[in-house]
Amino acid sequence: MSDSIISVRNLKKYFPIKTGLIKRQTGSVKAVDDISFEIKRGKVLGIVGESGCGKSTLGRTMLKLLNPTDGEVYYNGQNIYNLNKRDINKLRTEMQIIFQDPYSSLNPRLPVYEIVGEAMLQHGIVKNKKEMKERVIEIIGKCGLFTEQADRYPHQFSGGQRQRICIARSLAVNPKFIVCDEAVSALDVSIQSQIINLLKDAQEDFDLTYLFISHDLSVVKFISDEVAVMYLGQIVEKGKKKHIFNNPLHPYTEALLSAVPSFDPEIQQNKKRIILKGDIPSPANPPKGCRFHTRCSYAKDVCKEEIPEYKKIKNAHFVMCHKVNGVF
Repeated sequence: MSDSIISVRNLKKYFPIKTGLIKRQTGSVKAVDDISFEIKRGKVLGIVGESGCGKSTLGRTMLKLLNPTDGEVYYNGQNIYNLNKRDINKLRTEMQIIFQDPYSSLNPRLPVYEIVGEAMLQHGIVKNKKEMKERVIEIIGKCGLFTEQADRYPHQFSGGQRQRICIARSLAVNPKFIVCDEAVSALDVSIQSQIINLLKDAQEDFDLTYLFISHDLSVVKFISDEVAVMYLGQIVEKGKKKHIFNNPLHPYTEALLSAVPSFDPEIQQNKKRIILKGDIPSPANPPKGCRFHTRCSYAKDVCKEEIPEYKKIKNAHFVMCHKVNGVF
């Protein structure tokens, strides 16, 4: 456990469904359902999956921005769910998040130097506003912004520049672990590459560990060391990047990778596209047995009745599938 900065154990996050005049709970949306994994210090774990599979909810629950339904999250061996409000506030300096929409996560009434620096004042990292502004100018410079832009407001920046501000705000408190929640999905392709390179450079300069959430497999392949594939609130496959992209074992992972376009026309022409039939089931009423069986071309009767085990296959490659586990 000493080389793991984050350890997630049987994490669950259910959202209640309330109906009627008295708002009686009639069910739950199982956004995150019994997930376990670890992230090694200084590494990047990429989380991929369809929209609505629970990626963002997982990241926010890990940071206790959402209260968990069940499970545990350990940061450096300490269960963050057992900490009181004061201790959690101290831990915020070490665990940060970069939100998907940079504009909505920035206060439109504050200039950049206050947006980036207010947490430094709150946590006592700087002594006064003069020292704060000097530190902010240094950080935004590392993030590709200019000194004179520190006095500007969020609406005066482009989307890529706003994301740089969000990254600078996260780095300002000297964190060790950052959740990147679709940090580049709203940006143009040319700007995406700049932000990704910025994140890579920051990882080396500040010795950071990332949980990188994205639906763009090419981005995940570039930045991640390990990849976890989520489907309907569960991780169905997890392993080293080369194992996931070169030898996917779960049928859902195969389908995702078949949709990634290739720059080589010959490879693209010979590539077999796997088309999944049907829509993703509702997380409020997931299918019995394997959750993917309603869309899986390999599904057998056992898939409809029994939940597959999440088993280690080889080389720290974990898969949740009856077919892979040798049941049929």
